[in-house]
Amino acid sequence: MTQSDSPTEERRRRAYEVGGRHTRESIARDDPRTHEFLEQVQGSDIVVVRGQYDHVEWVLEALSLPHLAVEPHHLGGLELRPEQLLVVNCPGQVGAAAVGMIRSFVEAGGSLFTTDWALRHVLEPAFPGVVAFNRRPTADAVVRVEAAAHDNPFLKGVMDGADDPIWWLEASSYPIVVHDPARVKVLIRSRELQERWGEAPVALTFRAGEGEVFHMISHYYLQRTETRTRRHRMPAAAYAAEKGMTWDPVTAARAADLTLGEVQAASSSARLFANVVSEKKRRAAEAEARRPSRRSRRADEPVEPADSVTAERDAQGKEDE
Repeated sequence: MTQSDSPTEERRRRAYEVGGRHTRESIARDDPRTHEFLEQVQGSDIVVVRGQYDHVEWVLEALSLPHLAVEPHHLGGLELRPEQLLVVNCPGQVGAAAVGMIRSFVEAGGSLFTTDWALRHVLEPAFPGVVAFNRRPTADAVVRVEAAAHDNPFLKGVMDGADDPIWWLEASSYPIVVHDPARVKVLIRSRELQERWGEAPVALTFRAGEGEVFHMISHYYLQRTETRTRRHRMPAAAYAAEKGMTWDPVTAARAADLTLGEVQAASSSARLFANVVSEKKRRAAEAEARRPSRRSRRADEPVEPADSVTAERDAQGKEDE
C-alpha cells in the first residue's frame, strides 16, 4: 500500500476540517443527546494506535475530540480500561502480546475500532472464526457504498437524503469475509466491491464478551474522491445548502475550492465515528449507573433498628471482657 499524492495532504485536511465542523454543528442542531455525550469525551477516553497508512486521528481532530495517540510498540505497555475506545490504524502490526491484551480489553467491555490490514493482524488472531481477509486484495479503486442497516444507531445521520458517498480502496485493501453471520452486523456494504473482489462488507460490528468491535475496509478518512456524478462536482457550499445549514465565514473560506464530493466523504465518515464515540460514552454512563454502590444492600436484607444494633455491640463487648 502506498500513500496517494492526489489530493494533497493539505486539501484532505481542509476537507476534514470542514466536514468535522459541519458534523459537529449538525449534531448539535439535530441530535442534542449525541452532542451531549461528545462534549463529555476526555483525553484518555480514546486511544489511537498510529498507523503507516491510516490516520483516524485526522477524523478526531476534525471533530474536536481529545484523544491519546501511541506508537504500535507502546500499546503493550498501556493499561486499558473497559470504558475506553481503542483505535488501531492500518497496518495494525502490534505484536502477539498486544493482540492478547486487546482481546482481554474487549471481552471486559472495551470497544475496538480497526481499519484494513488490522483485519489480518489483529482481528483474525484475537477473535478467530468471526471475520477474516478473503485473500483477494483489491486494486487501487473507488466503489459506491450503501447503508446495510438503516436503523442502526451507528449510521444515524451518515447517509441521508441525496447522499451518495464513494469509498476509496487503496491497492491491496483487504476484503472482509464474514464467518459468523449470526454474530456480525454489516453496517455499510458495496455491490461493486462484491462483484470485483468477492465480498460486500465495507464496515461492520460484532460483540465479543462484554465489549464490541468495529472494522472497515481501507481508509477511514478522505484520501481521494472520484467525481462520478455532476452532484459530486458541485461546490462544497451546495452540501451545506442541502443540509439546511449556513457555514460560518471561516468554514466557508476553508471550503471555497473544495467540492461537494470531498466534503460529503469527510462528513459521512466523521459522522460515523462521532456516532461510535457517542454510543460508547452512552453505554459507559449506563453501566456506571447500574453499578451498585458500596453501601448498597440486598433488597431482601432486613434493616435492624439502630438501638438494637447498639445493644448487640454492648453485649458482645461484655462477653469479651
